[in-house]
Amino acid sequence: MPRLVAPALVLMVVLSACGSEPAPPESITLTFVRHAQSQANASGLIDTSVPGPGITADGERQAQQVAEELRSKDFDGIYASSMVRTQQTAAPLAEDLGEQVDVLPGLQEIPAGWFEGTSEADAAATYFLAPSQWLQGQRNARIPGAIDGNEFNDDFTAAVQRIYDSGDKNAVAFSHGAAIMMWTQMNVTNSDGQLLMSHPLPNVGQVVIEGNPVTGWQLVSWDGLSTM
Repeated sequence: MPRLVAPALVLMVVLSACGSEPAPPESITLTFVRHAQSQANASGLIDTSVPGPGITADGERQAQQVAEELRSKDFDGIYASSMVRTQQTAAPLAEDLGEQVDVLPGLQEIPAGWFEGTSEADAAATYFLAPSQWLQGQRNARIPGAIDGNEFNDDFTAAVQRIYDSGDKNAVAFSHGAAIMMWTQMNVTNSDGQLLMSHPLPNVGQVVIEGNPVTGWQLVSWDGLSTM
């Protein structure tokens, strides 16, 4: 009889394992930061070219200020788009933390297509027309000469997936105003499209989300405004 004890214990362990549910995916915190003032921002013209213009002298001061603000946040990963202005904005924080900036092209700004080089003041009726339709579920709407909502979402989501897969638990990603605002509102479970009108993201403005790619993302704060 004693010889049957060990096999019985093994069987119990196997049956217990078969009946248990898989562990839920781990959640992370991801902070998006819009780049500092760029030369294009200062000119009032839309510029989504790659690598694009750098930041201005005012932008350099903004980058230093946001580095001072964020250095105590215990970020374990720093990311930026393939555009110069995000990398220049991320540089002071990376230097403070002794971290490398990982470049992810998927974080770049939404291409403007035919509206490249036109006035930012007219963007609501031109450049932002198709993206506003994406927020209404019409993701096939295309920016003339550029991409549709599905293409944009796929590219940006792939970058977020890369960040999640890196193992970082509290990462910061330097990206662009339209890209951050649109992707966030298209993907969080507690979206609020009115924030784009009432609180458009300024230079070095921040959006914080929590969650994971499996069970979803939740918006925690939008330019300092708590959304929980």
